[in-house]
Amino acid sequence: MNLANFYPNGSQCVINDEVFKLADCASKAVLYEVSAFPKPGLVSPISSGAHDDMNYFTFIDSTTALMKYFILFAMAGYSSKDLKEIFSDIRKIGIQAEADMFAATGKVNTHKGMIFLMGVSLAATAKVLYERQDFKRISSTIQEMTADLVLKDLHHLTKETASTHGEKLYVNHNITGIRGEVEDGLPIVFLHALPFFQDNKDLTLNNQLIQTLFKIMTICDDTTIIHRHNVNKLLEVKEKGKKILAMDGVRSKAGQEQLEQLCHCFIEERVSPGGSADLLAVTVFFDLVQESLFYSKN
Repeated sequence: MNLANFYPNGSQCVINDEVFKLADCASKAVLYEVSAFPKPGLVSPISSGAHDDMNYFTFIDSTTALMKYFILFAMAGYSSKDLKEIFSDIRKIGIQAEADMFAATGKVNTHKGMIFLMGVSLAATAKVLYERQDFKRISSTIQEMTADLVLKDLHHLTKETASTHGEKLYVNHNITGIRGEVEDGLPIVFLHALPFFQDNKDLTLNNQLIQTLFKIMTICDDTTIIHRHNVNKLLEVKEKGKKILAMDGVRSKAGQEQLEQLCHCFIEERVSPGGSADLLAVTVFFDLVQESLFYSKN
């Protein structure tokens, strides 16, 4: 891969310690997510969940293939370019990242949604660091970077022209999915998941991740679930997540027992909250970033 394909003007190609730290945080976050268990319907070190085409090692292969792109996403944001130019750059990088992911996994889609979410998150955070602004500026930076994304990408589509899963969900159900989430500045992450994750730091890291996954599942309009099943199944998953959290989740024996039952249920019903898993990885990324790159400045 030639960096010049993405940065023809070498003077705009900036790489420094902050860029490397951002990429490290992204890699760690993605690996933390897949390493946590038990996760209902999702791949972990002990289960392939609701998937028969991938396992824990498939995700390791995919993650290692993507690590260089985490650097490129961060480099794209660490720039004097305006936000729209940066977004255009990272979409081009994302296309190549997807190609390398599929090559590494034998054409299995392990991280397509996560590539988009993490690419936007890395670039926006890098831009905030480049301009020496506060962590709280990241959400609005993402909003500015992706303004009118749903309108440009989806609004013109019809049932005949929609081809991807996300496009079809928008046309058939008016669900904006991952595009709508980033256009709103990742509210699930910044308003809900990240504070919740940080409030549960008294748990072991594994349990902190599982607890936060359930929090996200109660909020996220998970397009993976809708694609595999329907909107009613999504509503059912949200209610099950709320039920487990009402039992204190992994903090209680009853919650742990309910979690174990849900893992068996999701495998049998082929339910995979993959969108929630992607948002969990992004939540972990921002927690790591806030602690290592922003708190350290105080």
